[in-house]
Amino acid sequence: MTTVSTNAPVSDTLLNAVNPKKQTATDGVQADTDKFMTLLVTQLKNQDPMNPLDNAQLTSQLAQLSTVTGVNKLNTTLESLKSSYQSSENVQAAGMINHGVLSAGKNIGLSEGKAILGIDLATPADTVDIVIKTAAGKEVASIQMKDQPAGTQPITWDGKLEDGTTLPNGNYVFSVEARAGGVVLKDATALQFGVVASVSTGAGGVKLNVPTAGQLTMADIKQIL
Repeated sequence: MTTVSTNAPVSDTLLNAVNPKKQTATDGVQADTDKFMTLLVTQLKNQDPMNPLDNAQLTSQLAQLSTVTGVNKLNTTLESLKSSYQSSENVQAAGMINHGVLSAGKNIGLSEGKAILGIDLATPADTVDIVIKTAAGKEVASIQMKDQPAGTQPITWDGKLEDGTTLPNGNYVFSVEARAGGVVLKDATALQFGVVASVSTGAGGVKLNVPTAGQLTMADIKQIL
C-alpha cells in the first residue's frame, strides 16, 4: 500500500494567499499625523533650554495639526462619497440601455408615420408653436398647443401634411416658440428623441451613447421614456 505524506512543504505564496498578512501601512491621515508628531517631538528634544518653546507656539502647532488632520479626513470622506456616487450612476446608466430619452436638440427621425419630439418649458406658456421643416429648410408641418404648464413634455408627430398624405421617412428639424402674455419666452427648449444604445465610462464620467444625438451625460437627459 502506498503511503501519502501529509507533511508536504507548503510555499510561502500559498500561505499568504490563504492567510494574508495584516496590512501595517497606515492611511494618509494617520501618516500625516505621525509625521507631524515626529517633527514636534524632535523640535522639543532639540530646543534651546535657555529659550524653550513657549505655550503659544506649542498651541499654534497643535492647532495646525488638528486643521491638517480635519482637512485630510474631509478629503477622504469626499473621495468615498464620489466613488459611491459614480457606482450608483453607473448602475442607473446601464439600466437606461434600449430606453428612449429626450435631450436638447432639434432633430426628428420620421419612420412609417411615427416620430417623437419634445419641449421643455421653464415657465408656463399660453401658446407653443412648433414648426417642422425638411433638412433643406422647407416648412412641412406645424403643431400648435395652448396653456402648457412648466416642465418637460414628449410630443408625437404622425408625419402628415394638411392634405392627409404622409411624408417620406427621413430626418427633419423643428423649432419651438413659446409665448406668455404675448411675450416670447426665452426659456423654451426643443428636445429630440433617441434610444440609448450603450454606456461607456472613463475619466470624463458616465456617457450614454445615443446614435441620433451622440454621447450624452446623465445631466443632458431631460426625460426617460
